[in-house]
Amino acid sequence: MSFYLCLLAGFLSGLFGGMGMGGGTVLIPLLTLLFSVPQLSAQQINLLSFLPMALFSLPVHFQNGFIRKDSILPLLPSALVCSIVFSLLVSKVEGDALKRGFGVFLCLLSLYQLAVSVKLFTKRKKDAKIKKL
Repeated sequence: MSFYLCLLAGFLSGLFGGMGMGGGTVLIPLLTLLFSVPQLSAQQINLLSFLPMALFSLPVHFQNGFIRKDSILPLLPSALVCSIVFSLLVSKVEGDALKRGFGVFLCLLSLYQLAVSVKLFTKRKKDAKIKKL
């Protein structure tokens, strides 16, 4: 049973990671809820699993034109600095605080995605109504 859950967790995190959404939104909750992995360990595992996912998905995203090349250079320095600073900070935070923070982040992300989906749905409905006229 555990092997199949691990396989499912890997599949889902790879699927979402390959789509550019971030496999951690699936992998971290699965590791903490299903496998009782401590939050900090789950986040560390997620960071390690991100490397091969990025290695394989980045060339595909580049090839398909999904990455704006003009945005990479300005983004890279701040992303690197923030990654280093916050990884050092998070190592000092308790697991429960990480759990709550990540939970709040996922809730906010869900609300944002819901708002975007509703907006797209209503726009499509309005466009379809205009085409009928």
